[in-house]
Amino acid sequence: MASVLRFRKLCLTTLRSYEPSEITLKDNKPKVDKKQEKSQVIGNKKVRWGCVNSCCWFIGCVCTTWWLLLFVYHCVPVNLGGLNGPEPPGVRLKNEGLTALHPVVLIPGIVTGGLELWEGRPCSQGLFRKRVWGGSFAEALKRPLCWLEHLSLDNETGLDPPGIRVRPIPGLVGADYFAPGYFVWAVLIENLAHIGYEGKNMYMASYDWRLSFQNTEIRDQTLSRLKANIELMYATNGNKKVVVLPHSMGVNFFIHFLKWVEAPPPMGGGGGPGWCAKYIKSIMNIGPAFLGIPKAVSTMLSAEGREVAFIRAMDPGLLDSEILGLKTLEHVMRISRTWDSIISLLPKGGEPIWGDLDSAPEDEHRCDFETKSYFQSTSRENNNSRNKVTRPQIEINERTKYGRIISFGKTASEQHSSKLHKLALVELMQAISNATCGEVWTEYGKINRNNIQMLADNKAYTAESAIDLLRLVAPKLMQRAEAHLSHGIATDLDDPKYAHYKYWSNPLETKLPDAPDMEIYSLYGVGIPTERAYVYKLSPADRCNSIPFRIDSSAEGGCLRRGVYYVDGDESVPVISAGYMCAKGWRGKTRFNPSGSPTYIREYQHKAPSLLEGRGLESGGHVDIMGNVALIEDVLRVAAGASGEEIGGDRIYSDILKMSERVKIEL
Repeated sequence: MASVLRFRKLCLTTLRSYEPSEITLKDNKPKVDKKQEKSQVIGNKKVRWGCVNSCCWFIGCVCTTWWLLLFVYHCVPVNLGGLNGPEPPGVRLKNEGLTALHPVVLIPGIVTGGLELWEGRPCSQGLFRKRVWGGSFAEALKRPLCWLEHLSLDNETGLDPPGIRVRPIPGLVGADYFAPGYFVWAVLIENLAHIGYEGKNMYMASYDWRLSFQNTEIRDQTLSRLKANIELMYATNGNKKVVVLPHSMGVNFFIHFLKWVEAPPPMGGGGGPGWCAKYIKSIMNIGPAFLGIPKAVSTMLSAEGREVAFIRAMDPGLLDSEILGLKTLEHVMRISRTWDSIISLLPKGGEPIWGDLDSAPEDEHRCDFETKSYFQSTSRENNNSRNKVTRPQIEINERTKYGRIISFGKTASEQHSSKLHKLALVELMQAISNATCGEVWTEYGKINRNNIQMLADNKAYTAESAIDLLRLVAPKLMQRAEAHLSHGIATDLDDPKYAHYKYWSNPLETKLPDAPDMEIYSLYGVGIPTERAYVYKLSPADRCNSIPFRIDSSAEGGCLRRGVYYVDGDESVPVISAGYMCAKGWRGKTRFNPSGSPTYIREYQHKAPSLLEGRGLESGGHVDIMGNVALIEDVLRVAAGASGEEIGGDRIYSDILKMSERVKIEL
């Protein structure tokens, strides 16, 4: 507030400084041409009203209005009639007689879980057991390089560097808020509390989201702790099965757990066949990234995504300034390439899921960037109804080639595959030669510029060849991470090799447990443009260890905005990744779901929040959906004992059923 008042004072001082040198009396005013600039009379003085004055006046009005709104907001009584928000779903359902029944386990996703320091370098003095991730991020501003050093993992082992111990924050506070005022699980926890949940029947399964899933067990025994807590809550709550709520990457983490808990030691938890059938009622996957996200490819390739492309379009020099020398994206890449968990989010299933050079499951998708609305599909709750979009959608004469996750140049993203220059992986690997570039920050320091050009000349990469590309530009990361994670499709799930933990988090390379009564839900938002493919170009910078690729933010047209192709989704996860397994891959008895565990899709049509709603009560956003009233009600009803059929079965707005039919995988 003090800064606002100082700014207003500066504006008034500037305004008064623009006084004319000649001041005349009212009865002796010179004639003023009508074409001259506007002026304002203050007392007996006349001040010319120039551009600077107009800007200061406008900014002053905005600041004053904002200050008044804050003043009114904090001064109005909380219980003033007519200004209260809608009744929380937990209160409403409690009044209807709903009470806590099944214990609940919450599993956070990537990034949203808090981390605290237990041991560090001398630069971290005073930070013992303080948050180094999540919270206010004040330490990141005070000592940024020290902060980055402590968030990085060892580039050889994927575990803690020597002399550093950063650990997940236990309990509900570990992921209720990501930063002050920015909720993650807090709203859902509060509504669960309204119907009777508390510490004895609700557990936050915190884990270090930077590690590979098996490494969380090796270092912290996270999987063993999760198993023990589920068994404890089952025993202390009248032998009631547990409802599990994983979010985002936490979904992949829990899929890994399902296989680990029944596998024999030392690799598994020793629970034996039938453990999941005994202890788990439902798995309600929120914003699931079952089959990965294309954004993981762009993050590993150039530390970019939609947000960075937008910043570059607005101010091209901000992130690439040679004068400031911040090397922001290089620092982001250096640290993120030590986190194996990001590799778990690479697209799984290859071309059968994500498309080849000329076709993809989303081929019929049409974009409407103005309304963020998409064509609607029928719902099992209302099979005869079809929601209508509010405006005509953009018509595209030629199909967008979504299967090309990475294209170098807009032309390469559009032309027929027969016109594309292609090199086999063997040729590319032979072309890469080691170069010396001092300290290696990003692994790009070992690739010379001629080889970079050769990678760009290959023009287009699908989900399969994009992973090959990452093996070339980030060999150390991929070699380490792929010892723990896999991204293919199993041809024979009975092959003994699939007993290894590297396959357990991929739903296309593992079987669901023998639990015919265990319900599996996919709960996600739709109606938001979501990143699906990227148009790249070479970066002009050639300094040592600079990132040689960048999203071409000048590329536009159809579903392409600022170098990013969009499809329907929740802003982070495309519909095909969130919905395919429950729509088809696990639907009924399949080789991936041999016991026929029932599956349900519950989609939530995104509605942009108003100013007073904050992040919204009907949001379909990847994180904001945790405050969605309809989702919270679904979760509370299932936790209180309802089945999937009793809450309405499937509710589908997107085209996931048609997309799933275009995926040709043996089931």
